[in-house]
Amino acid sequence: DGIEPYMDKKIGYELAFERGIKPFKEFMIKNTRESDIALFYRIKKEPNPKNIDDVPLTLLMPAFIVSELRTAFEIGFLIFLPFLVIDIIVASILMSLGMMMLPPVMISLPIKIIFFIVIDGWQLIIGNLAQSFK
Repeated sequence: DGIEPYMDKKIGYELAFERGIKPFKEFMIKNTRESDIALFYRIKKEPNPKNIDDVPLTLLMPAFIVSELRTAFEIGFLIFLPFLVIDIIVASILMSLGMMMLPPVMISLPIKIIFFIVIDGWQLIIGNLAQSFK
């Protein structure tokens, strides 16, 4: 809606940008937490807008990035937890067997890889990542 008329020199770049950014802005609004948008309004010391569509790109883009970073951190933490449990269990078993000189990583790494393959880790990661978008 914005690129073709601009390429045909029917509209200027301002109007082309305004039309072209609309789908991206809608996507960012859907996938940005309201608390992150409110954070950037507090930083700027401005009141929150009554309508979410009135949020300018200068505030929406950093709020979207922070929101996505938070989601990525949550997914990373959920991936890390089972591997941490495996490390703790392997280290405890090795200590109880008196094998203090054997590094727990030598035992736990193959177990982690097998665990990841058995639970079909890639499908879980990609599935959760895709579901994080609305």
